[in-house]
Amino acid sequence: MIDKNGVPAERVLDEIRQLRAGDRPVHGGRLFAYVYDPGVGGLDALGAAAHAESAHVNGLDPTAFPSLLAMENWLVGAAGGLLGGGPGSAAPDVVGSVTSGGTESLILAVKAARDARPELTAPRIVVPASGHAAFAKAAHLLRVGLDTVPVDPVTLRPSVADMATAIGPETVLVACSAPSYAHGVVDPVAGIAQVAAAAGVRCHVDACFGGWTLPYLRRLGVPVPPFDFTVDGVTSISVDLHKYAYAPKGVSVLLHRDATLRSPQYFAYADWPGYTMVNPVLASTRSGGPIAAAYATLRHLGDDGYLRLAATTRDAVGTLAAAVRGVDGLRLMAEPESTVVCFTGTDPALDLFVLVDELTARGWHTQPQLRYADLPASVHLTVTASVAPRVAEFGPDLTAAVAAARQAGPVELPADLVALAGSLTPEALTPELIGGLAAGLGLGAGPPDRMAVVNTLLDAAPAALRERLLVEFVGLLQRPTW
Repeated sequence: MIDKNGVPAERVLDEIRQLRAGDRPVHGGRLFAYVYDPGVGGLDALGAAAHAESAHVNGLDPTAFPSLLAMENWLVGAAGGLLGGGPGSAAPDVVGSVTSGGTESLILAVKAARDARPELTAPRIVVPASGHAAFAKAAHLLRVGLDTVPVDPVTLRPSVADMATAIGPETVLVACSAPSYAHGVVDPVAGIAQVAAAAGVRCHVDACFGGWTLPYLRRLGVPVPPFDFTVDGVTSISVDLHKYAYAPKGVSVLLHRDATLRSPQYFAYADWPGYTMVNPVLASTRSGGPIAAAYATLRHLGDDGYLRLAATTRDAVGTLAAAVRGVDGLRLMAEPESTVVCFTGTDPALDLFVLVDELTARGWHTQPQLRYADLPASVHLTVTASVAPRVAEFGPDLTAAVAAARQAGPVELPADLVALAGSLTPEALTPELIGGLAAGLGLGAGPPDRMAVVNTLLDAAPAALRERLLVEFVGLLQRPTW
């Protein structure tokens, strides 16, 4: 409850520090998901200072706060220039908007495509199965049909022919990834954009994850396939600045090849007695803090800085991949071509979910990925520049964690629970059943220290049941403090 007389400032900060002590470490190169750390001294302080300068400035009206307009335009220009647009390029008229993150950028790309075709009563989008879940979220929120195209279990990419077949008269957008988040591989963007253009359909490249590193990796000699505005038929690209541009969260940029393509993204409303509303993004009021922090970060690091960070990250990826290759019972899902190392198991006696817990116990925080279609469960590592100083420690710890996981053996769920997971429908989940499952899995006031049992149950359940279980389990964690 709110204290009657308030709390002294330093005490409040102490409370926040105490709460933060239970979080995963955002610095130090041992967290392979969720945060992006360049390991550059002073960058946090710069971002925080820039954020404070503009935290109370409102992005709702660029005429009232032209500082934000200037910074947004500069960020869009920086992203557009990096991704094949700008004066003298194949896409000289690129425009864009700054959003709160990749999910918002993807939602807006879908909205712009949908609203550009008002004559369609049942618009649809075509997305590879490896496309980010935010496309499904966009389809759900915007009431757009979602057609997913399977990926090859070896290449982890969709085929151009399958993408072409999925395009129909109601299709308003075709999407592809550069790279896909789960496995870090770049889809065949050129071929997909070509078949989309032939069908008269927009093509969006989700480069939220890797769009800021792929151009630098190419300059370093990595064979990055074409994926940006230099590809004919690519109509929009999203790139997150709070990922490999290393800006504080949350800042993303959505680019369109020209202003006509962007126009349906806007929302304007004048049919009421208040101020006339016009929004380029989903939010109306927006703090200028994240925009200023991103501006400061990009201006400070500069082109040479990003090239150095990309080289450092590339080397760290190579060392981590070699460590995986050196462990019996593990294999890479794909040879790394961006900033992801993803591996799976080849030994039935080695439980990947137990392995993830063993790595966590040794201070390495990785991301387990459940089975999907023909793809096995896997372990995902998002690699940033801060990993480089610690990368030599990972191989021995991985070997030790594998040995410990083998000794512990696979998680064995009760047979009746496995049967229940395979047959239960989401609609059949009652509060009593959810409560019983949560208690049996150790979900109470917070997540359990080890998640192998939870992940094993989710892995055994069909996707629809997984979704419902996750909603209910997270709902149990999100309860008010009185």
